[in-house]
Amino acid sequence: MSAPTMTAEAAPMSRRQTLEALSGLLLVLFVAMLSSTVVSTALPKIIGALNGSQTQYTWVVTATLLTATATTPIWGKLADLFSKKLLIQVAIVVFLVGSVAAGFSQSAGQLIAARAFQGIGVGGLQALVQVAIAAMIPPRERGRYNGYLGGVMALATVGGPLLGGLIVDTSWLGWRWCFFVGVPVAIIALFLLQITLNLPTVRRQNVKIDYLGAALIAAGVSVLLIWISFVDDSFAWLSWQTAAMVGGAVLLLALAVRVEARAAEPVVPLHIVRERTTALAILGSLAVGMAMFGGAVFLGQYFQIGRGYSPTEAGLLTIPMMAGVLISSIVAGRMITTSGKIKPYIVFGAILLVAGFALLGTIDHETSLVIVGVAMFVVGVGVGMTMQNLVLAVQNTVALKDIGAASASVAFFRSLGGTIGVSVLGAVLARRVTDRITHDLAAAGIPTTGGGGSTLNLDALPEPVRQIVRAAYGDATGHIFLISAAIAVVGVVAALLLRPVTLRSSLDLPDPGRAVAVGADAVDGAPAFDGVDTDPAGREEHARR
Repeated sequence: MSAPTMTAEAAPMSRRQTLEALSGLLLVLFVAMLSSTVVSTALPKIIGALNGSQTQYTWVVTATLLTATATTPIWGKLADLFSKKLLIQVAIVVFLVGSVAAGFSQSAGQLIAARAFQGIGVGGLQALVQVAIAAMIPPRERGRYNGYLGGVMALATVGGPLLGGLIVDTSWLGWRWCFFVGVPVAIIALFLLQITLNLPTVRRQNVKIDYLGAALIAAGVSVLLIWISFVDDSFAWLSWQTAAMVGGAVLLLALAVRVEARAAEPVVPLHIVRERTTALAILGSLAVGMAMFGGAVFLGQYFQIGRGYSPTEAGLLTIPMMAGVLISSIVAGRMITTSGKIKPYIVFGAILLVAGFALLGTIDHETSLVIVGVAMFVVGVGVGMTMQNLVLAVQNTVALKDIGAASASVAFFRSLGGTIGVSVLGAVLARRVTDRITHDLAAAGIPTTGGGGSTLNLDALPEPVRQIVRAAYGDATGHIFLISAAIAVVGVVAALLLRPVTLRSSLDLPDPGRAVAVGADAVDGAPAFDGVDTDPAGREEHARR
């Protein structure tokens, strides 16, 4: 493959230029996060209006996570080869089309399909925003800007549930506007990026994208998730269906690893994944994703179905978690920039994540909201200190030319963890709720066909049955948070094993091979090495690599 060429010369961006470009990128990130959070409190109403089941409730979330997970490494790899700006704009357009399709859905199945298509765009946005920021800002300085990322995350995660609740509680709007509301914001972001974002473009000849590897990864994960959703309900744990699906998933993923090892341009470069910091960050991201997505998705359901609050009230009740994310991400980001140290904050955040979920694991349908709020705040602080900083730890260890693949790999495994977490915890919740409802209905002498708890449209149920369903959901939710806490322990172990390093102050790792070529053309936006490296941390990290 021929050497890469550039259409623009890399030059350091001024703080004003950086903030202008960052405004568009943060708006894009806000839109991507809003697509999930605006639905969180509205989803019980949406599924109820479409007469969907608990399994479909889970798959409305899982479908987006699944396609986002499968496409994230492809977007990241493309970002190392083509215009990052153009790719972000393409991802926005895909997201827009999926949003409009979701808004016009007439059944739960159509909604799941539209959300799956929307997830392709979300996968691009969540990977490419990180890549673009990494191409503009050195790791040491990036800690400060992570505070802005945390602020956007908190705004989307606080404002989203509130907005979703208000939309479904407003009769002249209706739930469809939960999907339409992001369209104008995405269009504004599209044009803002056109004006403000100017990054060097890399063009390579004879580029080969490993579509086979990506397809195998997506197929393997999909089969595994489908098995998780239906096992112990449609068929037994020990059955030929289980053997076929689990065996097929393992085979597909094994083939994916083999293909990735031999591909000229793998979507998940194994040499990056095997690096110690990257491998541990991936493990930590898996755990954080499973715990965070898997647990938080069901909070809106807990407040509405388990406690009887309206969607708007449920959105307000999630504010403590988002306040924790906002405060911890801003404070930790500035402290990281000042000290250059990142490991202590990741470790402390991972411990808080376990503690918060363990406390949430004690709740039932009568728990004091003060206790629930404190637990959510602790979880939020843990998320704010771990999620973005795990990506930053990886970005600090790789050359700028590999930043897309490295960032996307972490985002991929975090989304994978979230997808598995939502599926597993959703399946556990559905089983426990069904068993509890069946038992309580029988104890109350109320006849049931065995599917009385399958609908989330509580308005269609008699009052005695409605109370039984509420208690079942409220009590079962605490159990899945305990599982989230156990999963999050893996993140603590991974964080403790991270190598303590000082974040480098340069955009790229120094390359001794280019030291003799002062003024040579940069590669993918990296300035040529002038033989003087003022960043010992970067020099040490490069020596290890």
